[in-house]
Amino acid sequence: MVLLSSEKIEKIDSAGRHILERVGLRIRNQTALTRLKAAGANVDLADQRVRFDGEWLDEMLGKAPSRFVLYSRDGSNDLNLGAGHVYFGNGGRVFRVLDMGTGGYRATLLRDVVHTAYLVNALENIRFYIIACQAHDVPPPSYHLNDFFHAFNNTSKHVMGGCDNVEGVRQMWHLASFIAGGEDQLRTRPFVSVITNPISPLTLDSTTLEILEFCVAQGIPVTCAPAPIAGATAPATLAGTLAQMHAESLAGVAISQVFCPGARVMYGAVPTAMDLRTMDLTMGSVETAMMNTCAVQLAKVYGLPIYASAGVTDAKIPDIQSGFEKGVSSLLVGMAGADYVHLAAGILDSGNSISYEQFIIDNEILGMVHRILDGINVDEDTLAVECVKKVGPGGNYVMEDHTVQQMFHEFFYPTLTVRMNFDLWEDRGKPTPLTSANELVQKYREDHQAVLDPEQVIEIKNRFPGIVNP
Repeated sequence: MVLLSSEKIEKIDSAGRHILERVGLRIRNQTALTRLKAAGANVDLADQRVRFDGEWLDEMLGKAPSRFVLYSRDGSNDLNLGAGHVYFGNGGRVFRVLDMGTGGYRATLLRDVVHTAYLVNALENIRFYIIACQAHDVPPPSYHLNDFFHAFNNTSKHVMGGCDNVEGVRQMWHLASFIAGGEDQLRTRPFVSVITNPISPLTLDSTTLEILEFCVAQGIPVTCAPAPIAGATAPATLAGTLAQMHAESLAGVAISQVFCPGARVMYGAVPTAMDLRTMDLTMGSVETAMMNTCAVQLAKVYGLPIYASAGVTDAKIPDIQSGFEKGVSSLLVGMAGADYVHLAAGILDSGNSISYEQFIIDNEILGMVHRILDGINVDEDTLAVECVKKVGPGGNYVMEDHTVQQMFHEFFYPTLTVRMNFDLWEDRGKPTPLTSANELVQKYREDHQAVLDPEQVIEIKNRFPGIVNP
């Protein structure tokens, strides 16, 4: 599915390239500026400005791989980016969690990293785990060591996270290398990746560049994902915001290739909008969904795998608003063919909060989206002409072999959706998707088992004494 014609995409691409060539990016890192200048970029050292001439930009973008794999540790959830697959995951580092026991919000703790990681591990339609929240009960120097350890210990799916500084990403790299069996093994099959972000409009700070350079040098896949806000940190038009975001995204890819040619990097896209009547951020707006859908088209111009955004809501609780906002955006971005869609599970409150129950509900929404993406299989067997002949006028198909053969893979069977008749629904206590999700949260908590081998955990804790129990 596309929202914009190829002509309109070409215009946005051209505008983004024009911004890079004439306006450029401010880069607040003298070492990076010197490297970019040595690599042939148009660098004004005094003004800390880098401009990207068209031929040079194309040369750098041409070094970025169009396909690569984000590995899972058990091999059953490898993500083949650039191969035409759509993968949905959660989003991360929020500061609040909705506690259904009290009905209110509380600050997130390290145990919430544990719980969200094993929820994602159990939910089939959430294919990767992004460190979901800030652990307020862990001192800052060991934030990232604990975040990533407890993620690795509770899911075997691919893990991604952002880091505040180079020391944090270095902690993660040492830990992941130890779990992988060595630096070379991690480089060959990276089961972890890192999020970096430019500052819109058109700025890259020193810490972001240091993290980006460290990751690509060690073979850790990355995204450099701009998050422009239409009407605030980007123009108050969708086309203008997309043009600026495109410039920022292409710059991130190009700079990563200067640091390490062939580095595994995703075109990043987290465009959102303001409600200009109130100046509130609207991550659940239809315009946010539209811009992320168009971002997929822009990434495909260059054959780059994309880290896109969908499934966000401005709702404060799992309710009707969260359902329609999440459903619309996940379906739009999924149908556009995004490779890697973050924020699609567990997120509430304009990306500021999470809910365990929302993870369960979103897993069901994403199951429906995947069923749509799978399409309708049309062949001799599914057309069922012979079965129709056999049943004939006035018959029924309930007991036919063809029905039994097709029923388990032709339909999506929801877990939470209420499909029983009214009387049975009343007899069962009037369940809703939210109450059923809450029951499943409790079940997953009771059934939870750590992923890493206990003996390996002992070794890890001896080697990394900063790790604490939640």
